[in-house]
Amino acid sequence: MSFAARVDARGWAQVLLWVVPLLWSSNYVIARAADGVIAPHALAAGRWLVAGALLLPFVWRPLLAQRAALKREWPHLLVLGFLGMYICGAWVYQAGRSTSSANIALIYAVTPMTIAAASAWALREAISRWQWLGMALALAGLLFIISKGDPARLLAVQFVAGDLWITACAISWTAYSVLLKRWPSALPPLVRLVAVIAGGLVVLLPGAVIEAVLTPTPAWTWAAVGLVAVAALLPGVLSYGAHSLLQRELGASRTAMMLYLSPVYGAALAWLLLGEVPGWYHAVGAAMILPSIWLASRR
Repeated sequence: MSFAARVDARGWAQVLLWVVPLLWSSNYVIARAADGVIAPHALAAGRWLVAGALLLPFVWRPLLAQRAALKREWPHLLVLGFLGMYICGAWVYQAGRSTSSANIALIYAVTPMTIAAASAWALREAISRWQWLGMALALAGLLFIISKGDPARLLAVQFVAGDLWITACAISWTAYSVLLKRWPSALPPLVRLVAVIAGGLVVLLPGAVIEAVLTPTPAWTWAAVGLVAVAALLPGVLSYGAHSLLQRELGASRTAMMLYLSPVYGAALAWLLLGEVPGWYHAVGAAMILPSIWLASRR
C-alpha cells in the first residue's frame, strides 16, 4: 500500500471510530424487538447467512484464487467465527431474554480495558498513559449513565442467569479482537470476513436446527424477516467490515474504545425509535465519554 493510500485509510479509520458504534448500537434495538418474534439462534444464523450472501458477489473471485490460503487458515477462521459470530451473536440475543440493558452495559464496560491489557500482552501494542486516562474517563462516564447519576444504583444491580451469557460474550469479544490482529492472514479484509462468517455458520446452523427442534420457537413472519435483514446489514456487514479496517489501522486497544460510545448512541436510538426520552445523566456521561475517545485514539 502506498503512503498516500495508507494516510487515506487512517483518515477513514478515524471517522469510522465514531460511526461503527452507531451501527452496533442498532443491535440493542434489534435484540429488544426480537423477543417473541424470532428465536436467538435463528436470528443470528439468518443474520450471517444474509450478510454472507450480500458480500459473496464481491469476493467470490478472490475466494477461489485464495484456496491455498483458505486451506491453510481454516482452523483460525473457524475459531474466529465461533467467537465473533456464534457467541457474540446468538448468545447476546439469548441473554436479552432474561437480563436488562443496564446489566449488559455494565458487564461490557470492562471489555475495552481487557482488550487493551490483552493487546499489550499478546500483541505488544504500546498503551500510553493518555490512552489509559481516556479509557478510565470513558469507563467513568459509562458507569455514570448506567447508575443514572446515582452511584448507589450500581450496588443495587441484581445479577441473573442471563448475565452469565453476556459475561461469556464479553470474554469472547476480547479474544476475537486480539486474535483477529494476532493471527496474520493472506486474505484481503472482505474476503477474510466472508471466510470467518462461513466459520461461524458451521456452528450457528446446527444450533438453529437444535433450537427449533427442542424448544418452542415463534413462527416466521415478515417482522422476523425484517429483523434478520437489518441485523445482517447494520450490525453485520457494515460494522464488522469497518471493524476489520479499524483493527488494521488503529490496533485492537484503540478500536476497543468505540464500545464506550454504544450507550450514548443506544440512548439516542431508543429516543428516536422507541420513544424513550434520555435523562440528564446521558448528557453528563456523553460529555465524559466523547473527549475520552479522542484522547485515547491519539497516536
